[in-house]
Parts: sequence; structure tokens; C-alpha cells
Amino acid sequence: MIGGRVCGLAATTAAVVIAGCGSGATRTPAFSSLPLVTGAKILTQARQCDSGAKAYCALILVLSDQRFKTSADLLEAQRRRLRMAGWSAADGDTGEQRAAESPGNKLRVTYATADGDLKGIDLGWIQRPRKITLALSRALFDRLPALSVMLELGSRRA
Repeated sequence: MIGGRVCGLAATTAAVVIAGCGSGATRTPAFSSLPLVTGAKILTQARQCDSGAKAYCALILVLSDQRFKTSADLLEAQRRRLRMAGWSAADGDTGEQRAAESPGNKLRVTYATADGDLKGIDLGWIQRPRKITLALSRALFDRLPALSVMLELGSRRA
């Protein structure tokens, strides 16, 4: 009887530990926490996960706003919006990208023009879900000012 209880308790504990280990990969930030350029439209979004040693999931979106003449103008407006909200500048993953960290470093955003991220994807510097790559390509060919935006939890560089 006692052996059955111990085995049951051990099985329950193991299940909780295993569930806890997998939960790191499913932690995903919410875009509602990200200050975006007012009036910008989200064309598409996707979730991309990394199951490595520091497992995480990121939200990626393609953002467009036709009030801007170019993607570079939209990028600069997004940079200003983040700065006004108290986010601090950080280095992007490629020379084409910009990044910022939220107050308290709870969130990190990496963003680039559609052309900039497509270049990084083409050269193998970064990976994006196919849905995002296609939306960036469509925006570029349609001559829409557009950004690729990736939101992650915390700083990966800490």
C-alpha cells in the first residue's frame, strides 16, 4: 500500500518536472506589450520557437503603414516610438536590423525593413517562418513600406 503511494507520488512529481521543463519553450510574449507605430497594420504574424538550452518562443510579425513613403521611414518611426516608451537601443542580429529592450529588460524586439530581413534570410544569417518570408516578399513587390518585427522574452545576451 505504501509502495503504491510512493510510486504514485513519484510519477506525479516526474510529470510535474517534465511539464515544467517543456514550459520554457512555450513561453511567448504578447504583442500588446510592444509599442508600435500608431496606425500601423499587422499584415501577418507567426510564432517561432527555439528548443535549445535556453528554450523560448518569439512572436514575429510583418508591419506596414502606407502613410510612410519608405520602409526606412517606417523603421525610423518605430525606433522613435520605442524610445519614447522608454525602451533602450540594442544591437540587432545582423547589420540590417535594429533592436531594443523594454524597461527592466523583460522584452526584446528586433526589427528591420522588409528588404533588410529578406537579405538576411537569403544569405542564411537569420531564419523566419515561411509565412513571414512570403509576407515580406509580397510587401516588397507591392512597394509597401513594411517591417519585420520579432518580439522575445528578456535579453538573450544576458
